[in-house]
Amino acid sequence: MIACLDLEGVLVPEIWINVAERTGIAELRRTTRDEPDYDELMRQRIEIMDRHGLRMRDLGLAIDAMGPLLGARDFLDWLRERAQVIILSDTFYQFAAPLMRQLGHPCLFCNDLEVDAQDRVTGYRLRIPDGKRRAVEALRALNFRVVAAGDSYNDTTMLGAADGGILFRPPRNVVEEFPQFPVTTNYDELREAFVSLSAGEMEP
Repeated sequence: MIACLDLEGVLVPEIWINVAERTGIAELRRTTRDEPDYDELMRQRIEIMDRHGLRMRDLGLAIDAMGPLLGARDFLDWLRERAQVIILSDTFYQFAAPLMRQLGHPCLFCNDLEVDAQDRVTGYRLRIPDGKRRAVEALRALNFRVVAAGDSYNDTTMLGAADGGILFRPPRNVVEEFPQFPVTTNYDELREAFVSLSAGEMEP
């Protein structure tokens, strides 16, 4: 079995919310919990950063001050003892590096930011459209059983493509729109959900 996890909201806090709080730019608090169209969300973020003169180094300072969610490292260590684990995220390698160190360098599939010579974020490059879903589909095509967990709109296609999908601390609007997925609110419940959906391949 392979376990696929979202990063933000499951293992670490929402990066853009932390950037918004550190910079005082409230408009950057919007995440995929609020806006299901990821391309529209990123275009808004880039325009906001440009308008406020925010540079990549400013984002880096905010991210360097972050750490994993309380209990996330213990949960991840538990899961990695029982299954192969891949983090599937819409974040960027430039953002994730310091957080991956704190999580013990799990396998991460994500995207890249485009940064110009003036340190301005000018765009982004998706590795592949709807990458979370397509990664899960590829793993299943290799005859792996996949159980996935996420918290936001942009995780729901991944959860739907997996053999089992789990919501972790999702906002109410996501719960209401996707009632087919079990909801967990803490890491003990998430452990139980993984064991339940593992078809006997995982020990408690």
